Amino acid sequence: MSNVSPSTPNDQPPPAPGPMAASPLTRAVLEIDEYASGLGWDQPARLFALVDTAQLRAQEPGLAAQLGLDEADAAAPLTPVEQDEIPSGTALDEFLATIAWPDAVAGCALTVERLMLPPSAEASVPDGLDEAGLAKWVANHPDRQEVRMTVAVLRDGARESALRLREKDSPTEVLTGSDLVPGLAEALSATFEA
Repeated sequence: MSNVSPSTPNDQPPPAPGPMAASPLTRAVLEIDEYASGLGWDQPARLFALVDTAQLRAQEPGLAAQLGLDEADAAAPLTPVEQDEIPSGTALDEFLATIAWPDAVAGCALTVERLMLPPSAEASVPDGLDEAGLAKWVANHPDRQEVRMTVAVLRDGARESALRLREKDSPTEVLTGSDLVPGLAEALSATFEA
């Protein structure tokens, strides 16, 4: 992953950097969100291992150099490392249930796009819809919004999330918080239970 800002037209100043994240986990979530944003929308879910940057430099100097994590760099304490692509056609919860992380992995993160509705739409959900019917109903709802969710957890139980709406696709419009996507955070935390 890179910290390179997207290019801007010559007559435009580059965007101002966002506020410094309060915790290493928040920084990692925002780094992953920025990376996913650079890939554009309509992307598959992506899984990341979160590794301690100092340990990575010490134990895997070749990989650290390949990732551009020079010791002179003021690198973030956690380094996201993208994993192999999630198999298409596999339900996310089923896939996450198959994961076991080595001890060197401090945490993990997932970025996924979904459609969401405002809470006011909940009362109008038709009764008796199966999962496919509900997905179709949401996809056709006039108040639906596309959202990219990035959720990260650490082995010690710390959690962080970032939400980016497609209609407000700007780094200054990213919402962060530890309990924004609790179900996904629980599923990620379960990948560390053995």
